[in-house]
Amino acid sequence: MGVLTGRTALVTGGSRGIGRGIAERLGADGARVAVHYGSNRAAAKETVAAIEAAGGSAFAIGVELGVPGDAERLWAEFDRHADGVDILVNNAAIGTSRAFGEIDEAEYDRVFAVNVRAPHFITRLGAERLRDGGRVINVSSGLARNAVMPDKMAYAMTKGALDVFTRDLSKVLGPRGITVNSVAPGIIDTDTNADWLRTSDEAWAGAAAISALGRVGTPADVADVVSFLASDAGRWITGAWLDTTGGSLV
Repeated sequence: MGVLTGRTALVTGGSRGIGRGIAERLGADGARVAVHYGSNRAAAKETVAAIEAAGGSAFAIGVELGVPGDAERLWAEFDRHADGVDILVNNAAIGTSRAFGEIDEAEYDRVFAVNVRAPHFITRLGAERLRDGGRVINVSSGLARNAVMPDKMAYAMTKGALDVFTRDLSKVLGPRGITVNSVAPGIIDTDTNADWLRTSDEAWAGAAAISALGRVGTPADVADVVSFLASDAGRWITGAWLDTTGGSLV
């Protein structure tokens, strides 16, 4: 039996990239996984199929985040499949690469709506469904503590806000035995990074050189840390920010 057998997990943005890696790992650990997607239903179905092919259990829920009522709709969809949740992974996020003097108010508000407001209210409404002893895991970023990419300032700010949310929420949910932590990836080989990461051997080598381990990270590298936090082995860690950048901040 897996370490998460009998538990139910919800992974927002679970159809692609880091989210898919997390969803598949939690499914392999025995959890029944709700794979949330915003618009790419086909990718979500692929992720569900991959989890089931490996012997796990999963279902997809599609809700656009960053718009009024998103949290209510997400949980309404979830409630059609399950009656409670043990592990909530707030992974869904959007980025922006506009410089400080170029980003407009609409794009700024959109990034904060998806990356900060949505996790806040998803967790707020999810708290009544979250079983005692459960887990909330927020996917942050190494950019919240490193100014190596100032053109991603707005995105980094959202992750800094998410880290504050993690720290304070750990005090709110702690009396119920629920742990709340952030994991902060660095450069990860995903389709969203492919437009620059895989453009040349030089780009790949430069990204790998940033890590103390000399390689580019994979979704599985992050998923393994999430798996640990979600398991009983992670019961004494809460309110923490875990560097999952492969030593990129050293």
